[in-house]
Amino acid sequence: MSRRGSGSSPKQRGWLAAATAAAVLLVALAGSLSSCSGGDASKVEANAPTATVAVTRVVKKSLGRQITLSSELVPFQEIDVYAKESGYVKELYVDYGSHVKQGQVMATLEIPELEAQLQVDKADIRNANDEVTRAQHELARYQALYKALHLEYTRLNGVFESQPGIVAQQEVDDAQGKDLAAASQVDAGEAALAAAESNLAAAKAKLIREQSLFDYSRITAPFSGVVTDRYANLGTLVQAGVGTSTQAIPIVRLSQDDLFRLVIPVPEAYVQFIRIGDPVDVRVPSLNHTFPGKVARSSVDVRVDTRTMHTEVDVRNPNRVLVSGLYAEATLTLEHRNDIPTVPIQALNREADKTTVFVVDRDGTLRDRQVQTGLTTSSFAEIVSGLKEGEQIVVSDRSGLKDGERVQAKMVDVLEYHESNSQ
Repeated sequence: MSRRGSGSSPKQRGWLAAATAAAVLLVALAGSLSSCSGGDASKVEANAPTATVAVTRVVKKSLGRQITLSSELVPFQEIDVYAKESGYVKELYVDYGSHVKQGQVMATLEIPELEAQLQVDKADIRNANDEVTRAQHELARYQALYKALHLEYTRLNGVFESQPGIVAQQEVDDAQGKDLAAASQVDAGEAALAAAESNLAAAKAKLIREQSLFDYSRITAPFSGVVTDRYANLGTLVQAGVGTSTQAIPIVRLSQDDLFRLVIPVPEAYVQFIRIGDPVDVRVPSLNHTFPGKVARSSVDVRVDTRTMHTEVDVRNPNRVLVSGLYAEATLTLEHRNDIPTVPIQALNREADKTTVFVVDRDGTLRDRQVQTGLTTSSFAEIVSGLKEGEQIVVSDRSGLKDGERVQAKMVDVLEYHESNSQ
């Protein structure tokens, strides 16, 4: 066999070299393309957002902090009506649930002793009037007699002095004595008349006193309200309720029903915010209705045993819907500010004495910014410094976020919780 027959021809060796060079070129080109593609991907990946976060904007709104306290409605006034004088119930004009006006007669008593005493007092007044009349007549007679005798003495004494010897001295002295006696009778008559008039005034005063006591036989309403209890019936002997006798029983119980009190114990921490005249929303769950009220009065001190301040809220009841004993919830506004920058509570991150929020810049970069907060409610907080209106802040989970990180912001609505501190 020849050696030439088994080797490659020059033409074949040229094709092989060209194929090999092409393969090397393709491998190099592929490596170059792969290297170039990997760099661009890394660059794009480095600039891409790492997470999607929920954001909202800093907005201006009104904030108020409230506290809700529970208590029972009680009448503004409630009293047991007693009799001033002992007597029998003659008439009873009211019963349970009767509405009365101030001054309206609710019952009358029969007091025989006072009725008889009034008749005696009237008789005494008539006798005293007669005594005054008699004394007036006596005084008039004494004055007339004195006038005549005094005139006679004046004339005799004038003649005696102007024409001596015509009238005797003894005659002048007798006329003078009668004049002085008549003057004394006038003085006595005036004294008797004054005494008679004093007796008349005393008799009238006694009648007025007895009449005043007898007027108490008409039991009237001291204020407008509703009768919530009745203790007496017709014919019941009621004792005077002016002493400590255990036998004295009231006739009825009267409650004012157009105005109620809500007595609430304000905790010590909120005492500084309570002001007389502040409006209060009084909700009555059993009626499913809220009534307007106001802080009317307070004890202006904190009780040592409960650490609360006695505070009263007045609630008007013109339609007589409220009744005594109803459970009510009073919501007091402690602080209120209008048109202030606010953020949701969930946007705040508190660490020790520092408060921060995550702000998303326009290019999507996170910024951890320190802020100062003011009035805080259950849903929002006032921003005193550190943020401007309209800036985007993160309200979603912030545990994996870092300052300077690129994120994708998604605007969401934040729910507001209408709740308050209940006691």
